[in-house]
Amino acid sequence: MTLQSRITKKTYGISELSKEFDITTRTIRFYEQQGLISPTRNGQTRIYSEKDRVRLMLTLRGKRLGFSLAETKELFDLYDTTLEGDEKQLNLILGILGEKKAELDQQLQDIQRVQTELNLVQDRCQKALDEVLSKKTQS
Repeated sequence: MTLQSRITKKTYGISELSKEFDITTRTIRFYEQQGLISPTRNGQTRIYSEKDRVRLMLTLRGKRLGFSLAETKELFDLYDTTLEGDEKQLNLILGILGEKKAELDQQLQDIQRVQTELNLVQDRCQKALDEVLSKKTQS
């Protein structure tokens, strides 16, 4: 798909989105059932808008980052009702995002600690192996 066709194309089919995001059509239908996307219909055919496509992309990204589908839906719902920038809703969204960022920062620190520990264990194992091999060649 060329850049020009992506810019001018405003609707997508379920197979198209499935291929683009490397997910099953069943997954897309599940996200629809959960209220994360809302395609229009032409008979039995689902027609997805650019908004649905972006929401699908954000849902998948959020999932990779540890957001539950309920959290993602809550953010979408708040965003949808915040067209005028209601202060209370924007503060709630910022609070949720701040909490998620803090969780991710903690996970990153935990990963870095585990990597450090793995490196230490790997170094100790390599030294022990080097000693075993050194003794073996001396015999």
